[in-house]
Amino acid sequence: MKRLQASLFVLALYAAGHAAAQQPTLYVAGPGGSAQKLFQERIIPAFEVSRKVKVTYIPGNSTDVLAKLQAQRGRQEMHVVIVDDGPMYQAIQYGYCETLSKAPVYSDVYEAARFGGKAIGVGLVATGIAYNKAAFDKKGWAAPQSWNDLTDPKYKQRFTTSSLSGTYGVHTLLMFARVNGGSEKNIDPGFDAIGKKLVPNVLSWSSSPAALAEMFHNRDVDVAIWGSSRAYALKKTGFPLEFVYPKEGAVALVTAACPVVQNNAMEHSQAFVQHLVSPQVQQWLATEGWGPTNSKTKLEGELARNVPYGPDFIKKLVRVDWDVVNQKRAEWTNRWNRTIER
Repeated sequence: MKRLQASLFVLALYAAGHAAAQQPTLYVAGPGGSAQKLFQERIIPAFEVSRKVKVTYIPGNSTDVLAKLQAQRGRQEMHVVIVDDGPMYQAIQYGYCETLSKAPVYSDVYEAARFGGKAIGVGLVATGIAYNKAAFDKKGWAAPQSWNDLTDPKYKQRFTTSSLSGTYGVHTLLMFARVNGGSEKNIDPGFDAIGKKLVPNVLSWSSSPAALAEMFHNRDVDVAIWGSSRAYALKKTGFPLEFVYPKEGAVALVTAACPVVQNNAMEHSQAFVQHLVSPQVQQWLATEGWGPTNSKTKLEGELARNVPYGPDFIKKLVRVDWDVVNQKRAEWTNRWNRTIER
């Protein structure tokens, strides 16, 4: 009897080990920082339980994730990618995103967060102006209300934002073009205004959210062009940061997800993308400052006040013509390096 029990125990261990070995692993690339923590502590565990799949999260900024897709062309190792809208349009253009499977949840997603059936927006962020209220109060400065307010000489060496390699930098160039009579198709006014009026105020250009947050913490800067989600995250730590939606409009930044082509776990990948736009996950993402893209998501109180929320609010955000931007981005980057970040 003991020998039989021992044999059964060994068989049970083998079966458990074999089942674990057979459990698929999903590799998901997305943003780092506090968003990564939310994914690993809440969003991913909920999915793993429901799908009986292991998810490994790979943190990285959007341009880095896009570069990995390009480097792994023909032998993709990632199953799902979560990146900003500009790089996502490039990923779609290059053929890295599989067509989304039909799912009822997608019908609840705002039109502004749809990417032609190849990707779906999972979070809305507004690019605007963040400032240290305590520093402004001490100096007797009024809160900035316009993009052009940032060229005020009083901000000399007290301002920062991303370089053109980051989405906030692209938004900076586009908005300075727009408020000075230009557009995506007429970018010269943006380069002129930044080069002549904004550059003297810039302490440094940084595409690292962590580095920008550190500049605020160290009191190196008082004001920045930044995303509402980053501003909200810093504000939650107790730092006296306030976020302004400029009177000419804040820019819509849509964080999007897509299942990657050449994918050996496509069913799970499609399900994970659908998971991200479910009302429950959308509520969790809102705690990191991502406005919900699912119109059925309900937010209240402070959360509703600190993220882009609701159809009327979302309509006011400035949309970027990424088809034009991505076509011109390499040319603009060369010009930026020659004339702005010299």
